[in-house]
Order: sequence, then structure tokens, then C-alpha cells
Amino acid sequence: MISVTIDATWWVLVVFVVDLAIRIAAIIIVPRNRRPTAAMAWLLAIYFIPIIGVFLFLLIGNPRLPRKRRRKQERINQYIHDTSQSLDFGTLRPHAPGWFTSLVTLNRNLGAMPLAGDNAAQLIPDYQASLDAMADAIRQAERYVHVEFYIFQSDASTDNFFRALEEVAARGVPVRVLLDHWANRGKPYYRRTLKRLSAMGAHWHLMLPVQPFKGKYQRPDLRNHRKLLVIDGRVAFTGSQNITASTYNLKKNIKRGLHWVDLIARIEGPVVASVNAVFLSDWYSETDEVLTDEIDLFDVQSGPGDLDCQIVPSGPGFEFENNLKLFAGLLYAAQRKIIVVSPYFVPDEALLLAITTACQRGIHVELFVSEEGDQAIVYHAQRSYYEALLRAGVKIWMYEKPYILHTKSLTIDDEVAIIGSSNMDMRSFGLNMEISMLVRGEEFVRQMRVVEDKYRSLSRHLTLEEWEGQPLRSTVLDNLARLTSALQ
Repeated sequence: MISVTIDATWWVLVVFVVDLAIRIAAIIIVPRNRRPTAAMAWLLAIYFIPIIGVFLFLLIGNPRLPRKRRRKQERINQYIHDTSQSLDFGTLRPHAPGWFTSLVTLNRNLGAMPLAGDNAAQLIPDYQASLDAMADAIRQAERYVHVEFYIFQSDASTDNFFRALEEVAARGVPVRVLLDHWANRGKPYYRRTLKRLSAMGAHWHLMLPVQPFKGKYQRPDLRNHRKLLVIDGRVAFTGSQNITASTYNLKKNIKRGLHWVDLIARIEGPVVASVNAVFLSDWYSETDEVLTDEIDLFDVQSGPGDLDCQIVPSGPGFEFENNLKLFAGLLYAAQRKIIVVSPYFVPDEALLLAITTACQRGIHVELFVSEEGDQAIVYHAQRSYYEALLRAGVKIWMYEKPYILHTKSLTIDDEVAIIGSSNMDMRSFGLNMEISMLVRGEEFVRQMRVVEDKYRSLSRHLTLEEWEGQPLRSTVLDNLARLTSALQ
């Protein structure tokens, strides 16, 4: 009996010491180089559910890419910066405001290409029309086609796109394709898509593959979320849309009647080289192949328009949160109007402060989100910010179900806009590789206003009075999801 008591006491002591050591180590390790909200969320998880919390931290606690990949990114960033330093990227529009010039400098210092002038950009808001427009452009290819999309599926909606790739590949035009591994594996048509790419002779690779038995591993929820297409360095497309059906071919979406609403920009001019540079850097990261030996990245051509454009890549391969800094800078620069479209709006403290401060400065601020969510945790985390936004004076528009408003855009006053793949959430700021295009030009903002007006006509206005009537259970869910959103 005495021996059993001693053994039990010993085990209790061991558990106590181990638990104490974990808590002390967590205080030392977790907050290092991490924003306070993320550190606090991790510490709460480790303290209240220690076994699960420690396991999750070991699995997804590192928000950065492996060192080898970061060094690749640094090398190609330096190459692009040095070789483009003295090149002519078109004639810029005159009389740029000082704040715009300083933001362009910020982007440049964080890894973006130079601001380019003499560009044209046409917005394509129709889902199927954008797929067909990309297919039409591909069929004009003479030198190469570069394809990089987060989700890439061969289905009935995208068949024209794939047939275009097959046609140019049959003519001997090199077709290079990058698709995110984790976002596509296990999804409908995954294997069929890869077989179709191989059959046409396309050179394809998975982005950020999680294949530990092949020596390829990083935090499994890091994603390459970019969407871009480049043809011959002459025409490019970028925006929010993936290459898949508007239902994503998922049974749960089809059952709920969900369809995605997206926005793509067709681009011509010197800025196409910047889009291509993003592709070439990702290709190098995945293959170690330096395509600049055979592709003159800086053989730029003037476009038929007069837009100033700058491509801003961001993600865990960069030291700083490039997209977050750009968004915050624009919000503080606005003088009259801010319109944000983001399907997943989960801001950090800096972005929330910038938006609420804009309202207090007398700026008209509108936010477009979806009435219905496709990802429960993100949906509820987003809702947790509505009260603070409404009280500050933000006008919230909820795009009516069963549609998911997936466009990612930001317009400032009447001259500056952003379109791209980046949401305004913590995942897009810290964990996803994104591409954003900064545009200066009234003609482009007018196109954006037409799209925003259409969204407004298909949305309903959320009022503070309506929101205050939410049931308690919804508030609890929203607040719990808000805590988990900080786990980075």
C-alpha cells in the first residue's frame, strides 16, 4: 500500500513538473517575433488544452516557409530588384500625390517591381466570361503560357480553357502550370486534371507540396493563393477567380446551391512583366529552374492604356506583411471614400484601427461581404467585427445568398484601386502567398464603381439595430471563432 502511494505521488510530481516546464517554455518561445494577439491565442490554447495546444503549435505554429525556400525568395527578389532598377517601365501619369509615391516606394522596398505606366486593364465580372476570355488569349500564344492558380480543375466550365492549353501545346508552345498541392489534393477532378496536363505535354508542378516522404514539407496550412495567367509577356490576367466551376464541384456547395462571384482583370502593358516575375519566382521556388535564361523578363511593351500599375507579391516568403502594410497605408491616405470588397474580412488591430479611424475622419466607408459563409470558423470570426464597424460608421453590404462574393478589391477616392487574390484577413496577411495589383487611374476606378454598383444592387444593408438583435448563441460562436483566427 505504501509503495503504491509513493508511486502515485511520484507520477503526480512528474506530471506537475512537466506541465510547469511546458508553460514556462511556452511563455519564452511562443511570443517571440509574433504579434501579441497571436501569441496570446497560442498561450491560451497551450494552457487550457495543453496536449492538443502543444501538438497544434508544433504542427502549425511556425508561420514561415522553410529557410531554404525563404533564401530562394530572397535571391530572386534581389535579382528582380537589381535588374529592373534602371529599366524604362513606361511613362507615369503626372501629379501623383505624395502619399501614393511613398506607398509605391514602400512596396518596392518590400519586394515589389517598379511602378509601371502605359498599361490597360479591363475588368471581367462574369464568371464564365472570364474563363472564356482567358482561353481566347491563350490561343494567341506564340512563345509561352504561364498558368498559376490556387485551385485548378478540369471540368465542364473550364473545358474551353484546357482545350486552349492543349491547342497551343500541340503547336509546340511551352505551357507551364503551377497549382497549390493542399488546396487541390483530394478534390474532385484532381487526378483527372493532372493526367490531362501530362497528356498535353504541359510542364506542371505542385506549389508548397506537403510530401514528407519526398523530403517536401512545411507548415501544412501555408498556401500559394495566387491567381495569374501570362501569355508571351504580352497579356496577363489576375484577380480572385480560380480555374474551376462556380460551385467548386463540391457536393456540399451544390447541395446548398452556392455559387462563387469573382472578378478578373485582363492586363496589357509593361506591368505584365511584373506578373510574369511573380510566376518565375514561384516556378524557381518549386523547381530550381531559372527561366530568365530563356525568357527576357524585361522585354516590356507599352499597352493601349494610361494606367499606372504596380504588382505587390506577399506571403510567408517575405519578411514583412506586404499586403497588410499597403492596405493600411491606403486606408489612412483616403480623403473621401473607401470601398472594400472581401469575402473573408478578419482584420488585425492595425487594419481595424485604420478603417474605424477613416470613419472618424469623415470618410465614407463601405464594406461588402457575403451574407452566407462557406467556411464556418472564418464566417463567424468575420461577424465578430460587425458591431465595432457599424458603431464606427462603416456601411456594411451583405451579398445575398446563395452566392459567395469572392472578389477582393479596395478603391480609394476616385483614382486608386487594388485588385488581386488577397483577402483582408490574418491568413492572407501572414500565411498565404498572394498577389495584389495597385492601380492609379480614374478610368480603372470607374470600372470598379460599375462592379461595386452591381454588387450593391444584389446586396442588403446591414444596420446596427438589426445586428443588436442577434441571438446570444451567435455572439458566443462569433467570439470563439475570433479567438481561433489569431492562431498563427
